[in-house]
Amino acid sequence: MPFTRREFALGLAGSGLLGCTPVERPLWSADTHPRDYPTVLAQEHMAGRLREMSGGRLDIRVYPGGQLGAERDTLEITMFGGLDLNRVNLAPLNPIAPATLVPALPFLFRSIAHMRRAMDGAPGRKILASLEAHGLKGLCFYDSGARSFYNTRGPIHLPEDMAGLKIRVQNSDLYVALVEALGADATPMSFGEVYQALVQGVIDGAENNWPSYDSTRHFEAAPYYSTTEHVMAPEVLVMSMRRWRRLPDEDRALIEQAARESVPVMRALWDARVEAARERVVAAGITLTTISDKRPFQARVAPVYEQYLNPSLLELVDEIAAMEDGDG
Repeated sequence: MPFTRREFALGLAGSGLLGCTPVERPLWSADTHPRDYPTVLAQEHMAGRLREMSGGRLDIRVYPGGQLGAERDTLEITMFGGLDLNRVNLAPLNPIAPATLVPALPFLFRSIAHMRRAMDGAPGRKILASLEAHGLKGLCFYDSGARSFYNTRGPIHLPEDMAGLKIRVQNSDLYVALVEALGADATPMSFGEVYQALVQGVIDGAENNWPSYDSTRHFEAAPYYSTTEHVMAPEVLVMSMRRWRRLPDEDRALIEQAARESVPVMRALWDARVEAARERVVAAGITLTTISDKRPFQARVAPVYEQYLNPSLLELVDEIAAMEDGDG
């Protein structure tokens, strides 16, 4: 459903930015992922639970597929109250709230179970709370998978195997520092350009999760996939603090409960998607290298921690490291 100028104006009015009386309308939520993506379906589940718990008084209208714009743009609109909810990657939040850097650190999490336990627990709550000073109410974390390296040259068993490889990374200083610490040459590039760059030899490889490796058909051009699982950064569902503050406590509690209940729904959908993608690309004939001992890689990225973390963030890292693995 398109987002009209009239609806946007009503949204500004409802948030108080135009000085008008708030209007009764669904909460608007932005997501750049497509309609069938687990984060979008989880928000639809959240909307259903809100309708059920509030007797139809509360609802969410989800706009998937980047209908409302790029994440950085919609994030700014959310902070100023023009949007109510937003599912975003952690990267655009890093300059705003430094605590969001922590879950994106390389080799921070020992497993997906460890990541989920940390993000559902006290460390995750601290990171969400750090957003409030910046106009955002953190509601919950959604999975974004374990990212691993794949390339056109050959298997990666140790960091030494990455020497000289040109690896595409997101436009992120943290990712550049990670790849260079492992001995490769980091090449920032938009996601849509990666397939052609692999085919033409502009880059030797990239890094991503199983579903992205599959859906982009990068496995056709770069058939060597090594399970470094170097980053397991989640995504986050946030709400505008301007809208949050105008809600009664009862409605706030319902929104938080519905958000919590959407998390296991998202994770079940995501896990099924990961397994199906892995099976498809393995059947297509990729060379899969399973890395069970990640300590050589961890040793190489130690300077990245020193570069990006202050003492308070190091305490958060230590708290996460001390947690046991287990289902969140």
